[in-house]
Amino acid sequence: MIIVMHREASDRDVAAIVARIEEQGLGVNVSRGTERTVIGAIGDERKLDQVMFETMAGVEQALHILKPYKIVAREWHPEDTVIHIRGIPLGGSQVQVIAGPCSVETPEQMAASASAVKAAGVRLMRGGAFKPRTSPYTFQGTGVEGLEMFRQAADAENLPIVTELMDVRQLPMFMDYGVDVIQIGTRNMQNFDLLKEVGRINVPVILKRGMSATISEWLMAAEYIAAGGNHNIIFCERGIRTFETAYRNVLDVTAIPVLKKETHLPVIVDPSHAGGKAWMVPALSRAAVAAGADGLLVEMHPSPCDAWCDADQALNPQELQTLMGELRGIAGILGRSIA
Repeated sequence: MIIVMHREASDRDVAAIVARIEEQGLGVNVSRGTERTVIGAIGDERKLDQVMFETMAGVEQALHILKPYKIVAREWHPEDTVIHIRGIPLGGSQVQVIAGPCSVETPEQMAASASAVKAAGVRLMRGGAFKPRTSPYTFQGTGVEGLEMFRQAADAENLPIVTELMDVRQLPMFMDYGVDVIQIGTRNMQNFDLLKEVGRINVPVILKRGMSATISEWLMAAEYIAAGGNHNIIFCERGIRTFETAYRNVLDVTAIPVLKKETHLPVIVDPSHAGGKAWMVPALSRAAVAAGADGLLVEMHPSPCDAWCDADQALNPQELQTLMGELRGIAGILGRSIA
């Protein structure tokens, strides 16, 4: 069972609920979000009656939840959640595109990337300062200097930045540089210590699907973040690993409507890592928006052939502009808009 408290609920109201649950011999998890506090009862919920809580001070709603993921489930939050990133809505009627290079390389490259992102009508910029790579001998990112380059280039175009966090020890640095959206990559989807740490801050988190993760495992990973109090979570489908070798990963378009049914949180798609080739990106992007995705995470480099990593999957600036035009048409048919 979960108990959703009113915005105006006091600490005394919360303490009373916790005491009532503990009286029944159950454990308690208290998640304090920016707008509401959610109290979860852990154990045999059959001992609890919704009525006993709904009449208590400060309670908005009490729900029996049979699924293991509670806070991220749509049952207690039927309306779609819209996450605001420096005033830019992600979710709802707008579809946002987040574009930029795979990795931060040089100040000149980042300035050109930010200019191209802005010119295409994209409102958020992506870029990796720290890069998880399969081989220890390949480029691992420019690190702290990369964050500085990224921040300066994006600020010049007034673009919020999205970048990947790989280690809990990097989190204070991310906060110092004002990272607007923290990305948790596929290899870290079940790094539970990392998930707990980003759950304690009030920064939106893009949670990428593990390359072999089920939908349930993905939702439970998000629950780790939400249980810490951070409910600003964005799911990102980036393709799953199968037996196929003709492309990098299999984009699971089916995951989009399934997640939309299971959770109130926004769902975006990374077509670049799914296909692994730039020529596939437009088709996969169109499919994602048509299936109901709330956004896209697209790799764009001012000169893809010179990119330091993942050159094959990066669009050039003109290709990004063309894609934006195509997506506006698809979104319009569905009653949505590309910002």
